[in-house]
Amino acid sequence: MTLVQEMTGEETAQRGSPASTDRFRWRPFLISSMLYLVGSLGVWWNVWSTHPSSVTTCGCGDSALFLWFLEWPAHAISHGLSPLFSTAMSYPHGTNLLANTSELGFGIPLAGVTWLFGPVATLNVSLLLAPMLSAMAMYALAIRWVRWAPAAFVAGALYGFSSMALVALSDAHLMVGMAAVPPLVVLCLDELMVRQRIRPILVGVALGLLVTFQFFIGTEVLLITAMTVGVGLLLVLLGCLHHRDLARARARHALVGIATGSATALVLLAYPAWFALAGPAHISGRVWPTISLGIEGATLKALFVATPWTKSFLAFTHRVGGSQGVTLSGQYFGWGIAVVSTLGVVIWWRDRRMWLLAVLSVLTAWTSFGIGLHHWAPWNLLGSRPLFENIIPSRFLIMTFMTTGAMAAIVIDRSRAWAMGAVKPRRHGGHAATQGSPVLPRLVGGLVGSVLILAVVVEPATYLRTMLPISAEPVTLPDWFAHVAPTLPAHQVLLVLPVPFAMIESSMAWQAVGAMHYSMVGGGGPDGAIERAGVERPGQQVIGDNSFSFADHPLTPSGVRLVRRALSQWGVDKVVIPDEPNRPAYDQIQRITKATALFTLATGMAPIWQAHAWVWSLSAAGPPHLIPRSAVDTCLAGAGPRGPRAVTTVTSCLLAVPDLRS
Repeated sequence: MTLVQEMTGEETAQRGSPASTDRFRWRPFLISSMLYLVGSLGVWWNVWSTHPSSVTTCGCGDSALFLWFLEWPAHAISHGLSPLFSTAMSYPHGTNLLANTSELGFGIPLAGVTWLFGPVATLNVSLLLAPMLSAMAMYALAIRWVRWAPAAFVAGALYGFSSMALVALSDAHLMVGMAAVPPLVVLCLDELMVRQRIRPILVGVALGLLVTFQFFIGTEVLLITAMTVGVGLLLVLLGCLHHRDLARARARHALVGIATGSATALVLLAYPAWFALAGPAHISGRVWPTISLGIEGATLKALFVATPWTKSFLAFTHRVGGSQGVTLSGQYFGWGIAVVSTLGVVIWWRDRRMWLLAVLSVLTAWTSFGIGLHHWAPWNLLGSRPLFENIIPSRFLIMTFMTTGAMAAIVIDRSRAWAMGAVKPRRHGGHAATQGSPVLPRLVGGLVGSVLILAVVVEPATYLRTMLPISAEPVTLPDWFAHVAPTLPAHQVLLVLPVPFAMIESSMAWQAVGAMHYSMVGGGGPDGAIERAGVERPGQQVIGDNSFSFADHPLTPSGVRLVRRALSQWGVDKVVIPDEPNRPAYDQIQRITKATALFTLATGMAPIWQAHAWVWSLSAAGPPHLIPRSAVDTCLAGAGPRGPRAVTTVTSCLLAVPDLRS
């Protein structure tokens, strides 16, 4: 009995199942890899057809955060600093990169790209590689279970270029869009438990290295993978109860490999894991303190019904930063793959791979729905526990895309083999009958396979076509950051508006693209949550409200005092507000005249107009200038939102009002 027969539990090998002695077929793999690269170039055509060192998704929103994360490792290595911790952002408390989605798995290997071409180029290389590598990994897994390379190719495309991957990458979310590790982990386990043709220690080391790499890409996907694989292994062990002799014969090989993998990962990740969980500036509890991520799940409707983009959400993302194209749902599969996979389970019901993949597909999709508020759901068990509370449940669909892609490949492959067998010329006396051509089976098999490929591919491809190629924007620096910031003395601390802890995160892109010439107060991502602020929190809240807010907050003497106290506690050297009306909306605060009024009162001095920016040097600041709220409103009344004339008029008016303490 062959290995495939043992895995499926069938007495007779099904047509189309790969023989256990088949070697990995490199030629179709390389061809598929080139096609995936072409597909990825098509996705990012708006980048690679222009200037990939200066054009990317945008220098805004989470893209700005990832530009910063990719710049820091290269900067740290070249300056003898730690790539794991930095006070260049969120000064003076700093940021723990391992407690964030820092993408050190890209940032460190691609440091050379950053040194030569800058972080925009590094981000673009990462975005280009992410779907390609994910698809290649899925192909490598699927080809172990099928003979027909196009079936494995489709599995790779469905996984690497899924709606979840491309929607995530449109916002530069590499920790989701780069999902090459999960299929390779399953491949290693398949080798250790089923094939057993390679020395277990070698496979175990590879498994440990994969786990380590995924840790530096995204711990969320690592946990999701571990949970899914854990359930899969449990199901396999339960199945082994009916084949105990076979299980005993394979146990030693599998255990040696798994133990080696565990030891490798433990040694390599002991310090990084401690640093993430207990190192300086680590994050405890919920990543987003006021948000319960457990209820942020997928919906059954979104899996099968194409969710259109909306004008209101599009306007919001274009204003505060995010994908500057249309934003689609990352949850869409379509009916085709569900129907094809289900029919495959029914027709080839004796194939235990299909049942294993089907159960995992259902479980991961169900788990992706999150915590059930009105019904029980799997995530109710773990969703509120430490570490697991920071998983976004909808991202379990990464595993669903993997398992359904594998099912689709198997069904396509076996359907093609069945069709070929159905029209294959019969043999009489060892010779083929005269009627029928040997070419005909291949044509019929190819036709059947192609029909099924279209059935699983057309719906998601049609849906995603709306957002492809992904929109791209040039990342440019405001004049002050391009020409003045590089001349600053060392160790300057800036407060830059828009502040990254109040929705608009563009200032992180300016710092990263500008080669980290200064440290910056505040940061994006979880570090910027107001609940994590220290004694500066009251002043930080006032500053954030005047950088971006959906409400109009008045300027009061108490608020001015809080801002001045926060500036002193942070150790700010300069406050900088660019005033360039022609810049994108996501680079600008709502009302510059009001923000300049706040800092003029907090520092007791008018700003200087320098390189199209308003600048306050705290070394020359006096005591805060406290005046009645009514006087502030009077000075602001009728003033325009920005511009030298409006700001000069307002600040002069404010400083002319007598201080309340005089």
